[in-house]
Amino acid sequence: MDKIEVGEIFVISDENDEDQEVEVLAVMTIEDMEYVAVTFADDLQEDNEDDIDVFFLRVDDDGGLSAIENDAEFERVSSTFDEQMDEEGE
Repeated sequence: MDKIEVGEIFVISDENDEDQEVEVLAVMTIEDMEYVAVTFADDLQEDNEDDIDVFFLRVDDDGGLSAIENDAEFERVSSTFDEQMDEEGE
């Protein structure tokens, strides 16, 4: 699979097995693991950044996406994302 780019849109299945379009907000590499921050594409189109739900997914070796199950890993990815967004906002 090609490298994931910011702005790419994927279709993922939610917990109800309904397809949802998500857009990549950021790509991060932490301790040799790649992660993406995504949000629902519909939320972005509404252009209200305060209400955007951000989700973090791990990029597997084969390019697949999987949920982060571990709280410590989630915190690490979340804080890296926050730092990255702060840097871009300056």
